[in-house]
Amino acid sequence: MTVEPASRRAYESVKDRILTGALPAGDLLSEVEIAHELDVSRTPVHEAFLRLEAEDLLRLIPRRGAVVVPVPPQEGADLLEVRRALETAAVRRLAGEAYAAARASLAERLAEAVAEQERLVPARDVAAFAVVDEAFHRAIVSASGNALADRFYATLGDRQRRMTIGAVGGRPDHLAVLVEEHRRLADLAVAGDPDGFDTALVEHLDRTHDTFLARGAAR
Repeated sequence: MTVEPASRRAYESVKDRILTGALPAGDLLSEVEIAHELDVSRTPVHEAFLRLEAEDLLRLIPRRGAVVVPVPPQEGADLLEVRRALETAAVRRLAGEAYAAARASLAERLAEAVAEQERLVPARDVAAFAVVDEAFHRAIVSASGNALADRFYATLGDRQRRMTIGAVGGRPDHLAVLVEEHRRLADLAVAGDPDGFDTALVEHLDRTHDTFLARGAAR
């Protein structure tokens, strides 16, 4: 096995565990242990750690390994603010008469996402739910036809998933509440009601990330 694919495998394995919460913030990772687990040398693991550090997911500690970095409270608050701006702007554009077909197509995509989340509730699968959650919200931005906004929103996906898992992981009973909130957001987006959507989105994000937002406000 060459270094490049081994490095990619190490990167994807560690990143997936960080995003799903299997490796929580503060965990100390050893290059030796990860290399042994994946049956590769330390070199590709080190390369993977460097890449994850560049993405602000790890912080390297010389001669010790790497620590999983938490999402800084201010960064999290900024992310929610940007999400609100992009999603509400998308619904505002979709409200135009020229976007009737786009709204109809969006209705199908959002209904599928909500149905999939509803299926995940009994299993309390927060990680899988977070993936569909990101897809649900991005679908709204994508439907607006603003390619620049869509590409930018896609770059938020990893942080968005991680924040959702962090917010809901300790209270999986909240998944059913999120499904109903998503159903309401879908109705407002498809109806082309940007003001109603914005109000519902703010409430949705605040309730989902209330603990995180309170932690940031306390600083």
